[in-house]
Amino acid sequence: MLESIYIGMSGLTAYSKGLQTISNNVANLNTAGFKTSAPRFADLYYGQQFARSQPGAGNTMQFGSGVEYGYSSLNFMQGDLHSSSGPLDLAIQGEGFLALLDGDATRYARTGQFSVGDDGFIADKATGLRLAALTSSGGLGPISLEGKQISAPQATTVVHFSDNLSSGSTSFSIPNVDVYDANGGKHTLTITFAPDSAIIPGRWKLTVTDENNLPVQQGTLQFNGGIPEPGRDKLDLTLSSVDAPPLTVTLDFSNGVTNFSAGSTSSLRVSDKDGYATGTLSSMNVDDNGQLILQYSNGQTDTLRTIALARFSNPQQLLQMGNGLFDASHAIPPIYRASSGAGVGQLIAGATEASNVDLSTEFGQLILIQRGFQASSQVLSAANEMIMQLFQMRGQG
Repeated sequence: MLESIYIGMSGLTAYSKGLQTISNNVANLNTAGFKTSAPRFADLYYGQQFARSQPGAGNTMQFGSGVEYGYSSLNFMQGDLHSSSGPLDLAIQGEGFLALLDGDATRYARTGQFSVGDDGFIADKATGLRLAALTSSGGLGPISLEGKQISAPQATTVVHFSDNLSSGSTSFSIPNVDVYDANGGKHTLTITFAPDSAIIPGRWKLTVTDENNLPVQQGTLQFNGGIPEPGRDKLDLTLSSVDAPPLTVTLDFSNGVTNFSAGSTSSLRVSDKDGYATGTLSSMNVDDNGQLILQYSNGQTDTLRTIALARFSNPQQLLQMGNGLFDASHAIPPIYRASSGAGVGQLIAGATEASNVDLSTEFGQLILIQRGFQASSQVLSAANEMIMQLFQMRGQG
């Protein structure tokens, strides 16, 4: 009869641990990236006693020893994806995991909010672990912005023009044409056009002045039949700068420029030009392939390495560590791929994954565990009453 008490106590202990699991799930209802655990119970080993042999029956009797809390099974069902304002907030649509570097160890997470630390590495805001990217050898390495905070300038070499310079115009000018020297210094030019067709029809005089209205260069532009004459359709000018080498820029009217009559209205404009100033890092985002894109104030872009996503053959071997992290030291090593690779899912930037806690499921489990606990306590009460009756009978005897 004492065995019944121990069996009942095993039920109370097991269901208490099951309640702890359910409580933890419910408490993490709003924890980003949290994965629920389902309690699993197991019967304890059986003792054996010899019994009298009977025809067609064994000669042993088996007695159960109760129940134990076997393990908790992780539920990796996808949580809802919520939009966020952080460009480096990352979530995964699919089965993959983000890889985070913790010294020599690697941890894994389903979602995270990342930022650039003081050391230039991209790290998780909550844990400080560095976000891992794929290396050229297929391994993992941290993502550093060292040397990427500035976009070096590029000198302007050519300015292209398009549209119509009306043959009926008496004068025309294009102001605020910005060009840049090798050190990123900006020179703002004004290009003035005046007809000079008294001797040769279709000839225009060009005057280029700088931001101080000082003359930089003069030249001529020749049209034949309303289109620029080859060899007379470009103007080279040289600008000097205090802290940069002389800048030579070509004004190119050879393609897309016409000289047809349109009254006094001309539509001639700058169509494109190269060169840009020094740029500072203004924003970052992650594209669909998991590659980090850097955008600079001078309009230029640059790319860093591709964020690594991990695929496990058996995610149940992962261990929860807190802060949404998983330990894989006892799991089969994962395969690392870029976003949209086989089995790793799609990396989503500007989003986080919510907890996958389903309250209806948790409360259903809670009712079952509560009933199991109550039933085990009833067994204890019944066994206790029977023992008390036994003691009373022995006392009477």
